Amino acid sequence: MKTASILQGVTRVIGPILILLGILFWTGNAYQLLSVHIGLGIVLVVILWTTAVLAARAGANRGMVAFAVAWGVMMPWFGMTQANLFPGQLHWIIRALHLVVGIVAMGLVDGLGKQVRLGAVAATSGSPDAREGRATA
Repeated sequence: MKTASILQGVTRVIGPILILLGILFWTGNAYQLLSVHIGLGIVLVVILWTTAVLAARAGANRGMVAFAVAWGVMMPWFGMTQANLFPGQLHWIIRALHLVVGIVAMGLVDGLGKQVRLGAVAATSGSPDAREGRATA
């Protein structure tokens, strides 16, 4: 499905921007861009949820879809409360977890997008093997 591919492409653009901004913040720079980081993070959550809906409609793995929806619920909470978690010397753990949370979200968008495309191929070919990603020849 073309929409899933577009969402994957957008994620591949904003993902590295989010990581770059995060690195700048870690190094004590560019705090004036924090609202950009937050806004792009929200866009990533919306993309994740949209891709999850598309994947569910395409017959993707239900567990992965449910996990993606739950992950999207957790992301804004974690992002907005991270400053208060483990303040002091151990805060680096939260920063690293914040990075992991974002990378997992990007991976979910990519994985679900692939499942959407496989579902679209299976729907047009009528082959259950195509839906499961197996070769039919």
